[in-house]
Amino acid sequence: MFVRNGTSELKRVLTCPPTYLKEAAPINEISKKYADQPLDREKLADEFNQLIAAYHEAGVEVEQQTAAPEMTNAVFARDFGGCVKEGYILGRFKKELRFPERKAYEDKMKELGIPKIAEVKEGYFEGGDFAFLTEKDIAVGIIDRTNQKGFEELKEQLSRLGYNVYPVPADPRYLHLDMCFNLVDDHLAVAYKEGLPASFLKLLEKLEVEIIPVPEEAIFKHGCNLESLGAHRVLSLKQNKVVNKALREHGMKVIELDITETLKAGGGPHCMTFPLQRG
Repeated sequence: MFVRNGTSELKRVLTCPPTYLKEAAPINEISKKYADQPLDREKLADEFNQLIAAYHEAGVEVEQQTAAPEMTNAVFARDFGGCVKEGYILGRFKKELRFPERKAYEDKMKELGIPKIAEVKEGYFEGGDFAFLTEKDIAVGIIDRTNQKGFEELKEQLSRLGYNVYPVPADPRYLHLDMCFNLVDDHLAVAYKEGLPASFLKLLEKLEVEIIPVPEEAIFKHGCNLESLGAHRVLSLKQNKVVNKALREHGMKVIELDITETLKAGGGPHCMTFPLQRG
């Protein structure tokens, strides 16, 4: 079994160092603000090492993709696809900048012995839009990087395996679903509720998912870009003071990362992590 759901104990992940992330390519609302500013190489490396150290401390095995000059944004490993208990889904990037990552990550997954059980070939689908709600219920954002065609391809293939796949359209400025919604524990999520469709909010209510609300501006400061470790533990950003306080009040152990430079390229801890095994 590979990834059973989104909140059970995280055991193994795939990451990629930000070796060639030199400046924030203006491909999303956050990175546009920093496109003319070179990123601090030392700080990027330190932030990545913080993430890896946090995983090791939590008992999570870390695999690494080899960085390459043509894969500037490969540090955001989440985006090449998704992973379920049967194997992984190979997505399809929308931005040309990220095209070289697809083959590299496909080769890496083959090397790791994880079978490809689905693939998006015609539409677009990126892993930041993939979210387990329960073991059999999966939400897929149709926001900026995943389109209707990609969603339909994904739904058709996952439905054969018994999964219920739900579309979650939202404002393209939010980039990915994990920027405005994130399940952090069983029946507990962090989200900008007003930016999510009523049908999705009703589904969450039906599934008894409680939402810790964040304001819209938190989306652009990675207030929802958290990574569940299972056993009521979550990785968050040190700057997420209000969210972290609320998480602790809900019984969560919050592990804070002092990441600020990597965020300028448009992604946080969730974006930097591709789960390989949860159970």
